[in-house]
Amino acid sequence: MKVEVVLTEADIAQEFAEAMEARDLPEKFFFWFTRSAAEWAALGEHAELYGGLWETWKEIAATAPEMAKHFGERVPVISFGSGNGARDRLLMGALKEAGATCQYFPVDASQTMLEMACAGADDEDIETTGIKADISSPVHLIYAADAAEAPRLFILSGNTMGSFDPLAEIRYVAQCMKPGDRLIVDGEIHDAEKTMARRDNPAARKFLSALLASVGISDPDGEIRFDHKTDSRHLGLHLITRYFRAARDLSATVSGEEIQLQRGERVGMNFQYAYTPEAFRWLLHDHGGLEIEKEYGSPDARFLTAVCRK
Repeated sequence: MKVEVVLTEADIAQEFAEAMEARDLPEKFFFWFTRSAAEWAALGEHAELYGGLWETWKEIAATAPEMAKHFGERVPVISFGSGNGARDRLLMGALKEAGATCQYFPVDASQTMLEMACAGADDEDIETTGIKADISSPVHLIYAADAAEAPRLFILSGNTMGSFDPLAEIRYVAQCMKPGDRLIVDGEIHDAEKTMARRDNPAARKFLSALLASVGISDPDGEIRFDHKTDSRHLGLHLITRYFRAARDLSATVSGEEIQLQRGERVGMNFQYAYTPEAFRWLLHDHGGLEIEKEYGSPDARFLTAVCRK
């Protein structure tokens, strides 16, 4: 298993300690601990997580012959925030059947998730190099993109863009793209009734609690709460925030050090965006400067996936 390390474990440990001190935990930390990664893998078995997105990826995989023709015999696949790489492998398998050879570069901050993606691709005899990096960093994104020459196929799936500031993230990704490159990116479509329910449920709470448990915070120590907001920067940008509220004075153990939390204090937990279809298209085309070649709506109307070019 070959992995190039841009974000070291020492770096992420230091950043996590600083984030706890600041009472704000970004996305990458929720997959860092082994226990959190295991809970995420278990959560992936629940239909509420990605719904009909799998059907969308089957549709995209059906276009593999056309895609292979565009890229030629070798297709460099660079997946930003790859997770375990399951959807990536679905597409790469179809490309292989179409006569193309894939070079796979899963990119993730989580060592555990990266190992899953690499191992899964290795099992299917796909040439793989994992890149341990922070995709919220423009420098790290460029490093990962430069792992292969254009034309390249970039992937940003599972509403990954929505776990960061999407206005910044799509510009960072667009800056990595060159003529001939393609980007497959999806966004979750906001539903007034279902968007919150898909997050505020026992399975999702168990995943969030796994990170807190990894630093010594248990369920009786407080509660996880959710809020819905709108982003005033553009109509149709919906922001789901979540935070832990301490019910009593307590301490979290981070890298061997105790961080004190007082009763009533809040620790921000990773947020997620959802969009109206119009806002998602605006984000990619008007704001990100990308041309949308094709759109795929998931059968459950939860996700909108676009294939884009620079």
